[in-house]
Amino acid sequence: MPVRASIFLFCLVWITMAQLLAQEEKEKTTALKDLLSRIDLDELMKKDEPPLNFPETLDEFEYAFNEHGQLRHIHTGEPFVFNYKEDLHRWNQKRYEALGEIITKYVYERLENDCNLKKEILPEGYGVIVLNPNENSLEVEKVPDPAKKPSPDASDEPAEKRERKEERENKKKKDFYEKYRNPQKEREMEHIPIRENSSPEEHTLYVWDHFISKSLAKNVFIVAHSYGGLSFVNLMIQREAEVKNHVRAVAMTDSVHNVWHQEANKSIRDWLREHCCNWVSSPEPLDTLVDPMLNDCPRVSAGTEKHELTSWKSFHSIFKFFSDAHKDHEDESSSSPVTTRSSHRIKNEDL
Repeated sequence: MPVRASIFLFCLVWITMAQLLAQEEKEKTTALKDLLSRIDLDELMKKDEPPLNFPETLDEFEYAFNEHGQLRHIHTGEPFVFNYKEDLHRWNQKRYEALGEIITKYVYERLENDCNLKKEILPEGYGVIVLNPNENSLEVEKVPDPAKKPSPDASDEPAEKRERKEERENKKKKDFYEKYRNPQKEREMEHIPIRENSSPEEHTLYVWDHFISKSLAKNVFIVAHSYGGLSFVNLMIQREAEVKNHVRAVAMTDSVHNVWHQEANKSIRDWLREHCCNWVSSPEPLDTLVDPMLNDCPRVSAGTEKHELTSWKSFHSIFKFFSDAHKDHEDESSSSPVTTRSSHRIKNEDL
């Protein structure tokens, strides 16, 4: 009996000690959570961060574009390195954005100086028009509403309002890691839609109505990349007669249009088969006919499997397509009424 009693006593003491240790660990965890909730993690992350002062030119960044149009470091010849400073993702992101702004200005300068393009702000006119259907809104810093400032004495707030406030604070803490992954969104921003240009389709229609249809150009040729193909089909649906009267040929590059989902009528589908060609991403050589998924317009290989390179890779083929289309139109205009117009549809022998 004494042996059994001692065993029972020992087990009881061991269980009690385990319970005490578990309680102690729980209290430590609670205290740690409380401490972390009082720390401004944003400020903590910025504490050891260098100033966000970056060069204002490519030369100051020590980068330049080589003869192949590739961005390279002027001393090492290496491509751009994002992780310039280890473990400082936010700072590296800001550096990346600063360089991006400089490159954007550089590209505009090349387009203006080397290609003789003129940068205009809508609604001014163009000779050659480069649409920008992706810019549909202006991003501005949201101005705080003074009327929504918290009252000095929070104790006077209704319980429901305090609960909502606490929920917002908790959400702010939970969003910390998301902000870390996307640190450029430090300030609360709002997007103001550009009037009559709030979507790619609206932008394309606006440019057509205000510039292209009013221009003196008798022959219009269109290159439509990716979603631009969908925007063009939408333009045809909205302005079918005008488009047929002005546009001689349309070169799509990896277009995502769908004439059936967009409910294009039969006359539009017939016109596209005659006047349009889609250079798609494919492992096949350039201009190789590709089996069409949908019988809307001829599809040929762009000579690359990279979506973003399809326009560049098919550049010369596209302008040959335009030249042939223009010649067909001129022949049709000078021919007698009984002569059948020759089609400039892409054919095997043309390729």
